[in-house]
Amino acid sequence: MLQASPTTSRLEKELIALVYDLGAALGLIVDDLYSLDAASLQALQPLRALVFLFKWVATSDEKGGASGTYDHEFPGFFMRQVVNNACATIAVLNGLFNIPDAEVGEHLSQLQEFSTGMDPETRGEIFTSSDWLRTQHNSLIPPSAISLANLGLPKTSEDAYHFVVYLPNLGAVYELDGLKPAAINHGAYTEGGEGWAAKAREVIEQRISTYPPGSIHFNLLAIRGDPLPSLRAQLSAAGDGPMAEVYQEQINIEEEKRKAWAFENALRRHNHLGLIHSLLLGLAKASPTGYRDAMENAKTRLKERREKAKKDGTWEE
Repeated sequence: MLQASPTTSRLEKELIALVYDLGAALGLIVDDLYSLDAASLQALQPLRALVFLFKWVATSDEKGGASGTYDHEFPGFFMRQVVNNACATIAVLNGLFNIPDAEVGEHLSQLQEFSTGMDPETRGEIFTSSDWLRTQHNSLIPPSAISLANLGLPKTSEDAYHFVVYLPNLGAVYELDGLKPAAINHGAYTEGGEGWAAKAREVIEQRISTYPPGSIHFNLLAIRGDPLPSLRAQLSAAGDGPMAEVYQEQINIEEEKRKAWAFENALRRHNHLGLIHSLLLGLAKASPTGYRDAMENAKTRLKERREKAKKDGTWEE
């Protein structure tokens, strides 16, 4: 079972939003993957790529415990990361542009055509020169009306997290990591059975094994075919048959999932500082004592949550 920390869960939701904002919602969706077992992977077929999010450690093995080799002649699309904090966007591009029948939006189609024949480093420079791409990338940063700059506050270090993509290409499983000099070939996979997913699982499990037991600093996402068109067709064909209720329930689950994504994305982009200020001001005017009580209650609840999270091993300093 893959367990996620609050940070990786937030970054995972941002990646899902990024895929749709980039105009790649046609025929593809991004789903959470909580386990690497065969049944979980089979449930997400057709599986097109896996996006792995993990805590980046500077002193870790360069290839995450795996035995892949750099392929400087990789025939697919590979973009290097030449600016900071761009790994999510680059992971999305490296994934989508290597899915043969992926339908992407107009902007992405133009970018893909423009970058044809470029080396990975030059493709990375596109990120800095494309106004549209930067706008989409920055749209996930929550707006803020308060600046904490120049206040002399002590600097705190934050954990660094990184996205990489695993996908099949010409009979082999590749890892596309924008921080690496080239695509990494992890070897051939068997067409039968689980196909490329079995080889990818082996590589990902090797990377996870390099972390201390019980670590929660990673998440796994699956880029897969959108099941809604098929489910709707099956529902139509089922008529009033016994399977109609099953298909309708699956459709409802998928539609509710999309509503939740839209709601979370709207919350992420909205500046809540005005609302918070108005609520606190209204409470203070209505009852100064109530305001102080609310503050003390909030501190108590935060302390309880912190202690519980530390006990469960999910607290992040």
